[in-house]
Amino acid sequence: MNHVLFVCTLNISRSPTAERAFASYPGIETRSAGTSDEANQPLTSELVRWAHLIVVMEPRHRDHVQSAFAEDLGERELVCLDIPDIYFFEDPELLEILNEKVPSILVGLSARNEKRV
Repeated sequence: MNHVLFVCTLNISRSPTAERAFASYPGIETRSAGTSDEANQPLTSELVRWAHLIVVMEPRHRDHVQSAFAEDLGERELVCLDIPDIYFFEDPELLEILNEKVPSILVGLSARNEKRV
């Protein structure tokens, strides 16, 4: 099972939407977190270590993960979707963007992990 962590700022709209949208994707287990201390689920070392792949919504989230969790990040893959903070939870437009961008990333993750086994 591949573990995918979706990250935004407050873990209210974008990352929970992505977590839910891909929760039933074959071979994938999803979680989500936010980079802010006020996030519904703040990003932790434990979550970073749990993930095989971390998908962030904006470059500032990538920068935060790389600086605050450098030790925990190790060789984990980190991908930025470049999705701005203008969407609500399960916003149809957000779901459309996620469905355009994320599946190919998940297919790539599964293929890479199969080669490692």
